Amino acid sequence: MQLKLKMKKRLLTRMFLTSLSIITLVGFGLAWMVNILHAQNSYNEETAQLIAEIPQVAAELREHDLIPDTSAWLEENNKQERYVMASCDEKFKQVWTSSLAVDRGLFDTCERFNEIRNDSPPYYLTMADDRGYFVYLLAVEIAGVHYNLLVMKDAAKLEQEYSKFSKRTYIRLAMVLALALILLVSAAYWGMRPLVRMQNELQSINQGKTKSLSEGYPVELEGVTQALNQLLQQSSAQQQRYQNAMNDLAHSLKTRLAAVHAITDDTSLTKQSANEKIMEQISQMDQLVKYQLKRAMLGRQGLKQEHTTIAPLVDQLAQMLFKIYRDKQVQFKANIPANLQFPGNKGDLMELCGNLMENAFRLCISQVQVSARYTDQGDFELIVEDDGPGVEEKLRQKIIQRGVRADTQSPGQGIGLAVCDEIVSSYGGELSIEESHLEGARFRIRIPV
Repeated sequence: MQLKLKMKKRLLTRMFLTSLSIITLVGFGLAWMVNILHAQNSYNEETAQLIAEIPQVAAELREHDLIPDTSAWLEENNKQERYVMASCDEKFKQVWTSSLAVDRGLFDTCERFNEIRNDSPPYYLTMADDRGYFVYLLAVEIAGVHYNLLVMKDAAKLEQEYSKFSKRTYIRLAMVLALALILLVSAAYWGMRPLVRMQNELQSINQGKTKSLSEGYPVELEGVTQALNQLLQQSSAQQQRYQNAMNDLAHSLKTRLAAVHAITDDTSLTKQSANEKIMEQISQMDQLVKYQLKRAMLGRQGLKQEHTTIAPLVDQLAQMLFKIYRDKQVQFKANIPANLQFPGNKGDLMELCGNLMENAFRLCISQVQVSARYTDQGDFELIVEDDGPGVEEKLRQKIIQRGVRADTQSPGQGIGLAVCDEIVSSYGGELSIEESHLEGARFRIRIPV
């Protein structure tokens, strides 16, 4: 039980760790991408704002006589805001520096930017004044001359805003992970409930309270439950076969042991003759043991592979029963053609004839008759009848069940007729009980060929 709990805990631990690892990896990956996209978006927004402020930039350029004073729009949009700027030629050689940039000693902006301009924006530079700047590149053409205008913004404010955004992003990620953990626990509990139910039902089966798993499992587990139920049914059937085989073997050996006792008590037999007859019974016991073990392993279906001559076996059984019931002076008659064959295993035929003939000898008054033939329809028919008390019609279906006996006065276990019915059913035949012309019981076996 402790091992099962450990295995269950390990399974849950693996499931939790794997799921959380995947969610965490994906979450942090998304957060990293969101932060990058936010930085690029901020850069693009700032660039767009600078483009909108180009008139102000141009005003500052005109103030330094870098562009001709030809447009009135410069006057309208000039707010005299000072920018940290540098102008570069096509090879990024610095050709002009704004007054604010001069004040800060930023004379190598173009050269520094040229080293990182192949990177993806946003562009970040640490300049000579030990400050960090985000650099925005504007390609402009003024008076027919191409310039690469670099506008620099102090990174401290932007980094502070970026840090706040990152913090909010990771806080939200932590909330998502916490929610994911709650959902994982709920999903694991909900998902493992059918397995816990299956475990409880298997324990009930092991304790003998139930015989199979119930229905109503999720579709994903239906194949497992069906396979387990089939396995349980096969195991139960195998166990039942073993139990029945042992009961049948004990029932069959009982008759042979009675015959051995009768032989040893028969003073008319010589020692050599008695030994021969005893060895004959022992040989039959050996055959019965092998037959019942094979039947327990393979079931009835594995035994229908041959044909057996009937007359010698019936005669052999009759001689044995004569010894057991010699006080009755039974008149036995067999109407069986010499070459007639039973369409099945010798062990099956011995069980059929042995059980029916033993019942007939035990319950008869003085007459027993056995006959066998093939009917006009091609079916095999075996009839055993006697002149005993017969079987009441209301009991005829009951006495073929295991443990049910019509005659409770004489010893017996109520197994013989049940064995006969099982054998006949395995061949697709029928065992019926009728009234004999001898005024006793007639047991008719019909097997289609």
